Amino acid sequence: MSILARNVARLTRTQTRKASAISLTKFIQQQQQLQRSKNYSTEALEQRYHEKLLQKARAQGFESVEHLKENLKADIEGKKRALNKIDPLQELVEYEQGMKMANNNAKMTEPRGPVDANATPAPFKTLDSFLKLEKIQDLSRQEVEFLWRARWASQENAMNAVVPTAVFDQMSKHFKSAPTFVLPLPRDIKADESDLNGSGDGQGVELHYIQWQVVGPQTVHCIMTSLAEYKLHKEYAKPHTTFQFHSELAKDKQIVLMNGHVEKDVNISLQDAQLLLLNVQRFYGATGEETVPSKQRIKLLHDFASGSSDFTVEKLISLAQSMDT
Repeated sequence: MSILARNVARLTRTQTRKASAISLTKFIQQQQQLQRSKNYSTEALEQRYHEKLLQKARAQGFESVEHLKENLKADIEGKKRALNKIDPLQELVEYEQGMKMANNNAKMTEPRGPVDANATPAPFKTLDSFLKLEKIQDLSRQEVEFLWRARWASQENAMNAVVPTAVFDQMSKHFKSAPTFVLPLPRDIKADESDLNGSGDGQGVELHYIQWQVVGPQTVHCIMTSLAEYKLHKEYAKPHTTFQFHSELAKDKQIVLMNGHVEKDVNISLQDAQLLLLNVQRFYGATGEETVPSKQRIKLLHDFASGSSDFTVEKLISLAQSMDT
């Protein structure tokens, strides 16, 4: 390279460095000026509207604008935390979509039409609707249990149970703070003809939405519907299974009577409903809270209710299918 070319190159590099330095200095000055402008704007706005802010603060019971701002800051942080919660239902729907359950499962529960929003709800049934209280109150606990089981013996798609009051109280503690949950139901998956992997038939799960409703002072319902149907119709989704708990005899005889039924027009068998009910009991503490698996189930229940990121579909399926109590 000639001396002239080297000098030109050196001069160019020097000018570039100077330009960069000037640009950086100018940029910093502009940012400082912008920040001062922002601070000035904020202070000017506060001074301009100080009286209005003070009036608003005093109207809400605060002594100063600063106290109002601190209160609003806490409220904003609370709203931000709420917005950052996960939507466990969305995660569950994505899981089902990932498994292609809608297309591959011949036994998948088909969504039905929604409940008529304009229809008058049927009145809920109390224990007296099935056994006359005045006739059974003087009977022994064993006699009441016998009559209750006999009441449902010939009913198709019906279930019944006699729950100790202490066990129901344990469940009640949890369904009051976690009134909704989801449970998996095992399903056989057919191989997708378009699947080039040729993995063959397999075992999958269908997810079901569980909701507790306190419909009366001594009557509680636990209703179940497929997650797909719940996402489609929300509060107007038709339940495929309903369990009713009657606590009229909880104090005198230390029992809560349960009856349940499965709708006829659904792909849910009595055995399916019984399996779901078994896991309702396990996740809501009916089988105890002392063992590690029982503690894990209850924690997962409340993780779902609070929208915690600790809730995962994998944990749900593992704990639901585990035989450990």
